Amino acid sequence: MSTSESTAFRGTIVALGGGGFSMSETGESAIDDELLQMATRRAHAVHQEGTGTGTASLIPHVCFVPTASGDSRDYIERFEAAFEARARTHVLSLFGQSPWDYQDPAMLLDMDLIYVGGGSTANLLSLWRRHGVDQRMRDAAAGGSILAGISAGANCWFEASSTDSFGSLAPLNDGLGFLRGSACPHFHGEPGRKESFREWIAQGRLPVPGIAIDDHAAVVYVDGAATSVMEESAGAQAFVVDTGGRLHSLDV
Repeated sequence: MSTSESTAFRGTIVALGGGGFSMSETGESAIDDELLQMATRRAHAVHQEGTGTGTASLIPHVCFVPTASGDSRDYIERFEAAFEARARTHVLSLFGQSPWDYQDPAMLLDMDLIYVGGGSTANLLSLWRRHGVDQRMRDAAAGGSILAGISAGANCWFEASSTDSFGSLAPLNDGLGFLRGSACPHFHGEPGRKESFREWIAQGRLPVPGIAIDDHAAVVYVDGAATSVMEESAGAQAFVVDTGGRLHSLDV
């Protein structure tokens, strides 16, 4: 089933249902490798346009945004271990976590890749709006920065999502709306995800298209339209849930 209809949003978003360095014991991830390749291509394009100088501009700038985890120190350090040898790493800490400290969200405009971590979708959305991160994300994407995120970091881009921000799984109709419809990460990876998401779609409690993404899979969007699916393990897939709660393979 196709989800090719675009939105007013302009830019590239990669929504991970699970996986990446967040779910890797070694920090290695085929999806993250592809994200870095995308970021490197963006860095080269900026350099060729004459806005970058020297070889340092060819090394992608990657910013981790750990808001959903409360700026977990362990999570940030895992990001740095996975990326610092291959990119110039940055952290947007809204909690002023030392040694990264508070950064003006305008820093996002200078990034090639912005990678949003998992945790509480509801808390992420609240804090981003309070600090103006939501608008900075839109502006960065329009300027060519790649937006990516796992779990809560995938949910946030959609109009709505399935979340455990309040303990039990619940529908959340409060997303940024960069992407149409609703999202469900960890679709086959966590108990109750598949059943509840399909039920909420069928009941009209979450909007269509419903985008269900397995662990170790990611959906790539360009200008609001799904263009491809990344998979880093056998059997990992992405699906569309229609108004009747029926499940279809994502056709891109």
